[in-house]
Amino acid sequence: MSPGKQASQSEAAAPMAAGPRLEAMRRHVRLSRVAVWTAIAAGPVALAVAVTSTPATVQAATPAKPAAVRNAAAATDPAGYAQVFVSAWLRSNADDATTAQARLTQSMAPDVDLPDPAAAAQSKPESVTAVRSAQRADEAWSVTVAAQYANGRLRYYAVPVTTSPAGTSFTVIGAPAVVAGPGRADVPQSPYAVNVPEGDLSSAVGQFLAAYLTGAGEVDRYLAPSVKLTAVSPAPYTAVAVQEVSASEEAAAAEQVPANGTTVRVLASVEARDTGGRWPLAYELTLKARSGRWEVAALESGTAQDGGAR
Repeated sequence: MSPGKQASQSEAAAPMAAGPRLEAMRRHVRLSRVAVWTAIAAGPVALAVAVTSTPATVQAATPAKPAAVRNAAAATDPAGYAQVFVSAWLRSNADDATTAQARLTQSMAPDVDLPDPAAAAQSKPESVTAVRSAQRADEAWSVTVAAQYANGRLRYYAVPVTTSPAGTSFTVIGAPAVVAGPGRADVPQSPYAVNVPEGDLSSAVGQFLAAYLTGAGEVDRYLAPSVKLTAVSPAPYTAVAVQEVSASEEAAAAEQVPANGTTVRVLASVEARDTGGRWPLAYELTLKARSGRWEVAALESGTAQDGGAR
């Protein structure tokens, strides 16, 4: 047989072989349709059985859960806006609405009247600071602002502020209200209950803080391996003296430096001096024992800022 005839027979064989399978699939579909229509005529129960017995050829995609949309207004705190408003409002005067402070106040709170201080009154505060924010509704806030005066007087103002739906703009919607300041919270019990006597640990703390705050020596020599700390620069003080050291672990009060790897947390109260006077400071430190000496493993105070333990 010639090659051409062999190729023709091979090409013809494929459709012939596929024919029975294709016909079987068509017969199955026709039977399925007949079964469904028969079930419809027979009733709902039969329809359910027929549908479940029919093989599914397409699987519907499960709709994805909609992503949670973050409410921008709920996350927007207008504390800074209220702080600027109170500062401008206290420095403005109804007798002169053309000053920069008065114009700023009116732009931030169009419906709020300007104050009318007496001519000799010392009404301008030295500083104004937002101390608390409370969200009352989706777009309504109450911000408490503290105004401190030169004579030591401290006055608190509650400012109503509204935000845009997108949280991108603000307006003061009413005059400030003078209110009582925030209450004083209860002080929790200190975890540093162990008194540390003068010795190796208090000496290590004093030498480290002297290097850290006065530049007297290298900070690295007092640090545990792999710990990195940068001294305050420029050095703010000329001398540092340890007043008291307390710890949360009894090992810190031992006469001898304990075994390698022993870790303690301490609170060091120190007195720093500069040309302007004496300043009481406090530092939380973690120290670790190694080769008969205490080394600083972490500076807990201010670790969220540059210069903290890393």
